[in-house]
Formats: sequence, C-alpha cells, structure tokens
Amino acid sequence: MSAPPRKATSLAQPAAARRFVFLLLDRFTMLAFASAIEPLRIANRMVGREVYRWKLAGEGGDVAICSNGAAFKLDLGLDEIDRDDVLLVCGGMDVQKATTRGVLNWLRREARRGVTIGGLCTGAYAIAKAGLLDGKKATIHWENQDGFLEEFEDVKLTKSVFVMDGNRWTTAGGTSSLDLMLKVIAADHGEDVANSVADQLIYSTIRTDQDTQRLSIPTRIGVRHPKLSQVIQMMEGNIEDPMSPAELAELVGMSTRQLERLFRRYLNRSPKRYYMELRLQKARNLLMQTDMSVINVALACGFASPSHFSKCYRAHYNTTPYRERGTQGTGAPGTGVRLSI
Repeated sequence: MSAPPRKATSLAQPAAARRFVFLLLDRFTMLAFASAIEPLRIANRMVGREVYRWKLAGEGGDVAICSNGAAFKLDLGLDEIDRDDVLLVCGGMDVQKATTRGVLNWLRREARRGVTIGGLCTGAYAIAKAGLLDGKKATIHWENQDGFLEEFEDVKLTKSVFVMDGNRWTTAGGTSSLDLMLKVIAADHGEDVANSVADQLIYSTIRTDQDTQRLSIPTRIGVRHPKLSQVIQMMEGNIEDPMSPAELAELVGMSTRQLERLFRRYLNRSPKRYYMELRLQKARNLLMQTDMSVINVALACGFASPSHFSKCYRAHYNTTPYRERGTQGTGAPGTGVRLSI
C-alpha cells in the first residue's frame, strides 16, 4: 500500500519592507527629521533584514535645505507614491511660506488615494492647510499652538507629544518624532524590537501619546510650590480674559498680599507683571504666526485698546507690534513661524 502523498509545505515569506516618504519642506528642522529616520535604520539592524525603506521628496525634486543650512539630495519631486507608503511632512521655520500651492495639491491628491500622512514638527500646519486634519486630533510644537488654534478651528488640537488619529499622524517636533516611530516599530515588530532601538539610541524614557510636550510648571520655573503652580496654570488658561490678582489669590486660598509676596520671593516680579509677560508672549506668537490684525491680537490677549497694547508691547520688546510683524520673512532670529529648538 503506497503512502499518502505528502502535502506541499511552503516557508512563510517575509513581509515586504514598509516604505516612508519624507517630504522635506524648505527650512525643515533636522532634529525632528533625524529622530524619525534613524529609528527606521536601526530597526533594520535589530531585525536583521530590511523591514523599512525610505525616500526623500521635495518640490522640484533636487535639493532641500534645512533650517541649519545643511542640504539633502532628494530622491523624487511631488510624484505619485504607492498607496501603502507613509508620507511624513517635515516642517520647521517659516512653514507658511514653505507650504506652497504645489505642496497642498500634492498632499490632497495623495490623501484622496488613501495614503497615511503625518506631520513632523510644524509639518502639521501644511497638513491642516490642505484640509486633511479637519475633525481630527492633532498636535504641533507648543510655540506654534496659538497661531494654529486661530487658523484651524476644525482641528482638535492637543498638547500631546504625538497624535495618531487614524491615518493622520502629527508630532510636536524635536525628539517627539522618535516616540512616534518607536510606537510604529512596536506595532509592526513588537515591543522588544522597539525597546532595542531605544537602547541603541540611549533613549531611556519612551513617551506615549498621553504625555504632554512641555515641562511641568514647577520644573519650568524652577520652583516647587503647589499654590504658585496653580496660579500660573490659571494665568496660562485665561489670557483673553485676565483674572485679577485678588481673584487668583482667593481661588488658591490666600490673600492678595500673600500672593504678591509669593511671586516676589520666587519669581522676582509681581503677579501682575508675570501675567503681562505671558499675555505679551502669546501676542508675539500671534503676530508672527497669523494674519490677525493688531487689534484682534490685542483683544485675544486681554488688552482693551490697541494703544494700551502697543505701549505695553514696546515697553517689553522695545519695538511696536506693527514693526514686529514687519520683520517676518527677513530671516532674523525669532521671526516667522518658528521653532525654538
């Protein structure tokens, strides 16, 4: 009796490498870009084969210049990419200017084809400008949040390090790209591989999408005093309608005089002065990052009149709001939609 025929066996073929296309906008930030591409390279090494590939794209398809002046040779222009690719928009300085009509049309076209699209650093601005974040949760660098909120009301902006809302990903800039990519690697190849990549990068604290961008208030101001932190948090949350020192003091259970002493002791300024500086910082962000009129900027920052706003602005920044806005696009430090890293 003959033996039954043996069933054919087949070895499982490794999955095809996942490809990322990095769209490098003019004056993109190198740190955010490097923090995204290096984990992919190291993941290939840890797995022992090519599980990730990447291409660099940009308008014109020739060379992209990042904010520190380094040049990157591009692999392609604004060409059609594979539907399975992940397209990551790398932004940085003056992202409004870098977000050209050609870039917007390309993003919309690829989105219609179902491509996953993400924004690194201020890349979220370009995606939002294309209308691809409407109704979605997203994040952007904390310094750009004021302007972003004013321009894109339909986006659910968060202060998270990174956000993955369906096939729309955004990061806050800097090393937050690393946290996003470690999340992707863990989902694709397991936590062990992601942890090995983090170890190679000497990255000991992996953040999640539940972590916020900025240092805690006590860490930022260098003072651990619970009531002082509470007051500053209330100030930061009430810029358009400033609260009086008396209101703030009552809410934390102290007298106005005690609150004055607290600020003098730890911050060497009065509560009123500190609050004013917060409001003026937001005003400067709005002047640099939006097309809002100076009058509307003044109102958004709690100033009753443009003249009072201009007087306070000049006293603090040694220039007027109108002159400050006039410096946009000159390439001077601190101008344009900027990133502080």
